This record gives sequence, C-alpha cells and structure tokens, in this order.
Amino acid sequence: MARKSVLLGMSGGVDSSVAAALLVRQGYDVHGVTLQVWEHEDESVATSKKWQERGCCKVGIARHVANTLGISHEVIDAQHTFRHAVIDDFIQGYTTGTTPNPCVRCNERVKIHSLIELATQRSFDYAATGHYARLHDQRGFPVISRSADLRKDQTYFLYRLRSEWLPRLRFPLGGLEKTAVWKEAEAMGLPVDELKESQEICFVSHGDYRTFIEKEAPDAKRHGVFVDQDGRQLGEHDGIAFYTPGQRRGLGIAVGHRLYVHHVHPATNTIVVGRDELLHSQCTVGDLNMFAPNFLRDSTNVHVKVRYATPPTLATVTPINSSNLDVQFHQPQRALSPGQSAVFYDGDDVLGGGIIQSFSAP
Repeated sequence: MARKSVLLGMSGGVDSSVAAALLVRQGYDVHGVTLQVWEHEDESVATSKKWQERGCCKVGIARHVANTLGISHEVIDAQHTFRHAVIDDFIQGYTTGTTPNPCVRCNERVKIHSLIELATQRSFDYAATGHYARLHDQRGFPVISRSADLRKDQTYFLYRLRSEWLPRLRFPLGGLEKTAVWKEAEAMGLPVDELKESQEICFVSHGDYRTFIEKEAPDAKRHGVFVDQDGRQLGEHDGIAFYTPGQRRGLGIAVGHRLYVHHVHPATNTIVVGRDELLHSQCTVGDLNMFAPNFLRDSTNVHVKVRYATPPTLATVTPINSSNLDVQFHQPQRALSPGQSAVFYDGDDVLGGGIIQSFSAP
C-alpha cells in the first residue's frame, strides 16, 4: 500500500521541525515547503545574527531539517499575498481605529490556505503544520479542538479555517506537551538555545507595531485630542493608529493619576481616556466563521476567548441575524476592541468565532 503523502509547512522553527520528524516517524511521505512571507535571508552575506533575528522564516534550519530527515524541501515566495492579505489589513485596521490580529488572518488567508491549495494542486493527501491543536469529527462535523498542552494551545488563531479544509489537515503536535517537543528538537540536534520562541508579530519583531505603522503609513500620524468621559480635552495624541483600548503607557498626559484608553473614535480623530480600566459585559460579533451548523439557531451558553493570552470565559451568545451575534459575558471583560477575535468553545472544541464589531458602555 502506498504511503499517504503530506505537504508540511516548515518555518524553520522548533515546532514545524519536530512536526516533520513525527510525520516521517508515522510513515508519511513528507514534502516540506517554506512559505517566504516576509524578508529573505541573504545567505551569501556573513552575519552574526542568531536564527530568530533573520526574519520570520528560518529557511536555513528548515532546509537542514529536511536534509537530516531525508525529505524534499522547497521555498515558495508568498510575499505578495502576505502583503495584501495580512500587512495591508493590519495597517488598515489600526488606521481606522480597530485592533486586528494578523496571525488569525495569516492562517486563514496565507499559510494554511496556501498549503491546502498546493496540496490539492499537487495531489497530496494532506497538508500539515506545527500548530498546537487537534482535529476530530466526533460531533458529526469537523472540529478543531484545543491541544493537550493548554498553555501552548493555538486554536484561537485557527478558528477562521474553512470547514472543508479540516479533513485534509494534520497537526502532529496537538497531543504533545511543549517539553516533549523541546526534547525531540534536542535529539534532532537543533540549536535550541537560539530558537527561543518570540511573542512578537513576525513582521514587527525588530520594534513595536507603532514604529512599523509610522514607517509603512506615514499619513497615520495625524494629531488629534485626548478627551475624558465628559468631553474635556486633556492633551494631544499622535494619531488613532497608535492607541488601543486598555492602553496605559505612552499616553503623555500628566493629570496626577493613571489614565487608560477607553474608546478610539476614528470619525472625530479623538481618543477617550479614563481613570479606570474599562470593563464590558456585552459585545456584538460579526464576520463569522462557524463549524457548528446549528450554533446560530438559539441562545446558548458557551465559553468565549477574546484574546490569545486570556482563558475562555462563560457567556450567553444569541443570534441577532444570520451575520451577527450578541455576546453577554457572565463576568465583565477588560478593554474589548473592535477588530479583536472572539472565539467560541464547548469544552475543548471550537464552535466557531468572529470579529468584535462593537460593545456596549459598561
């Protein structure tokens, strides 16, 4: 019987490298592909930079791992797609007063999307990545489920994948703890001391997102005013693109006490600040991508995750129409922002999710 074939996305990081080793061990015919989504490495120029400082995709390590495992490997230029689908979306979001998540969009529009398309074109049985997530269809429809290592779970970034993709996907690390992955990497001889994980957005890893936006969209630096909740002017800001709800640092307002960003108003180019961190009990979620076919029929209690780094929280979700949901949190949530993703869970299973459109006053 012929071995099942799998097209594996290889960034050159620890996770995708170990995923390659596991797939080979499981008997798959593995072909590695590195999607070059950002800056290229110039391998002809000597550098003292460590691997993680050479752009988001460590092509040299990916190629080394492929050679070590005896699998094929190629690099595909995806920079144009990434620029249009992720970076332009990122800049447009911040310059219009929302808080986009580029990792969510990248998986949906670039990385996994591209892998599935390539796998289909080249007649591979599956596509795979090194994400921490699991897949099953025990509910009668394909489901993404949280990984065994809940601290590393990445389902929040995967909720926008298309349902029809899920049977074609493999996530080899979904059942492993991160400690086991590091041990596998060490056994493969990878430079684990240089492959520390970054929490930064790949294309702004050498500075903060404000510096990136100022460089890429100079017009975003359009001064406006800070106002308090009563409309009194407190100072001048640099442009709405550089502030997000909940932000405290970098406001440059001296009033004798801490201030937090409450609202960003693009129409008037104003930012509302207040003394307390703003808590919200309700939000409206649109731009939906649902796996559960009956989710939009009735009001139901589910757990909702509004940031990658925060745990899911219980909420009552009610359909407004076929495109929007009303979410009532049982415990108020801090600093919600339009543009953030809200992902719905039943236990470990992802039911779907969407983009926060608006929220009510506390």
